[in-house]
Amino acid sequence: MPLESSIVGSAGAPMVSEIDARWTMAYAASLGDAMPCYMDTVRGVIAHPMFPVCFEWPVQVAMRAQFEKSTSLTRAEAMRGVHATHDTVLHRAIRPPERLTTQLTVAGVERRPPGAYMVTRLDTVDEAGKPVCTSWYGAIYRGVEVKGQDFPPKLASSPMPPIVEEGEPLSECQVGVPAGMAHIYTECARIFNPIHTDASVARAAGLPEIILHGTATLALAVSRIVESEVGKDPARVERIAGRFGAMVMMPSTLTVRVLAREGAAIFFETLSGEGRLAIRDGMVVLRA
Repeated sequence: MPLESSIVGSAGAPMVSEIDARWTMAYAASLGDAMPCYMDTVRGVIAHPMFPVCFEWPVQVAMRAQFEKSTSLTRAEAMRGVHATHDTVLHRAIRPPERLTTQLTVAGVERRPPGAYMVTRLDTVDEAGKPVCTSWYGAIYRGVEVKGQDFPPKLASSPMPPIVEEGEPLSECQVGVPAGMAHIYTECARIFNPIHTDASVARAAGLPEIILHGTATLALAVSRIVESEVGKDPARVERIAGRFGAMVMMPSTLTVRVLAREGAAIFFETLSGEGRLAIRDGMVVLRA
């Protein structure tokens, strides 16, 4: 059955998350990132710039359940959705303890060659109602058609990635992905999707084996960029964006390549262990 574009503009119920240091420290530890700013509770910790995916995940899960009831997608079709694009704007750093509220809105639906492309927007505010972060999740529902007109999403303004000659990065580094990383990331991030931890479910979904979360792959790259390009100060990160591509198997070794730096924007890509683009059009934007 097709995905109906009339769902654009619909919103889910707000969801409250209690953010404590135990959770934010565990998330950083799952990435092998033990910088003091993430771990030193004596001085006070801040959350890793990719941490919002942790409290945004249950909001996404609730949305999927809601769509199964309100749209024509079957459960099998809904399961075909894959995380294709990611874009997060951090209005400020997250410093536990915090009580945050997140609400999801369907921002766009349009036809793409692989299937229906849907973008959801997640807005998170603090107890005073002030913005903390805004994320756009793009998902491709493979082999699913769209019913109705296309509604391209309105996204944050994006500087265009520069044209970079192949094989000429400004820098690159290797990042090891251990065999059990998906299981560790699942528990520390509290992001439960069985294709990352259960081989039988992964095989049933058409995957060769369990794969690493796309958000984990992106977070590994962000960790290295914060360490090498941002003076080890994650509070300077204002925006993270990228497109997901090749699957990341475990164990393997990723290659993070910084392609260019223009003004406040750092452009990068991440290669899988097989040398394929796991993340393309990667971008980290810093505060002025």
